[in-house]
Amino acid sequence: MGDTSAQREGRGGKRKARNRRHNPDGTMSLVEHIYEFRRRLGYALLALVAGGIIGFLWFGHSIGPIPTLGDLVTEPYCAIPQEQRYPKGGDCQLLQTVPFEAFMIQMKVGLSAGAVLLSPLWLYQLWAFIAPGLYSKERKYAMTFVGIASLLFTGGALLAYFMAPHALEILTTFGAGEFATWFTGDKYISFVLSLLLIFGVSFELPLLIIMLNRVGVVRYETLKRWRRGIIMIMFVFAAFVTPADPFSMIGLAGALCILFEVSLQITRFHDRRLDRKRGVEGWDELADDEPAPFEYTPSTVDDDDADGRRRGGTDDIT
Repeated sequence: MGDTSAQREGRGGKRKARNRRHNPDGTMSLVEHIYEFRRRLGYALLALVAGGIIGFLWFGHSIGPIPTLGDLVTEPYCAIPQEQRYPKGGDCQLLQTVPFEAFMIQMKVGLSAGAVLLSPLWLYQLWAFIAPGLYSKERKYAMTFVGIASLLFTGGALLAYFMAPHALEILTTFGAGEFATWFTGDKYISFVLSLLLIFGVSFELPLLIIMLNRVGVVRYETLKRWRRGIIMIMFVFAAFVTPADPFSMIGLAGALCILFEVSLQITRFHDRRLDRKRGVEGWDELADDEPAPFEYTPSTVDDDDADGRRRGGTDDIT
């Protein structure tokens, strides 16, 4: 009985140590950090496993008006004209060449889809582990970054999905009619997932440029001078990472060019506003060895926490 109550008090003390209300400065010992990391990692893995189970079941069962995951994955292949795929005029099916290949494909696709569906859960665990060491302004910028990055990745993956049928149709026209297309399940799934990943990651380019501009690494004038070279590099990059068809290469390169131009204009407005501020405060008139005419007192965690309370809220991430 005593041991049970002591264990409860111990668990309660650990929860209080992780709670910002009871631990305003968010300090932890090295062992507590390790325990916290283990706990968050365990929750994240549970979310991935749960997502994998949902994706595995979704592969063969539709959810209301939503088609099965298997139909969504094979849709680009089934969009190829029947005379260009094997068996001609038959059902749209992938080829299984080794035992359990279909099971492994279903598991791979289910885990990938589940990781995307339940990404808010496991990303929150990562965020909850990092957030106690950040100020409120840093947490705001981090959440904005994660949100925009997720939208860009999703946009790139959707573009790749809608372009995949056209890319496959072009690729299957080679061979002067001497070949019939019948993809093995493993090769086809790897092709589709790789295409989604490549397009999704490539769409993070404007966010990277804006971040580098915000921290002062690169300015609009520099990017403007490098514009032609950057566009050429994007076309070369698209030619290497996409399948050997001009449709997907031009689609990826064109999308990257549009995103690059958008990010370029954002850096332009940011630098113009920053230069205007520097002119008003007289920073450009200072000598190289003259200190800047402003006073800055670094804020503390206590001040940051007090600001949060004055705004009428608490910062309890657990």
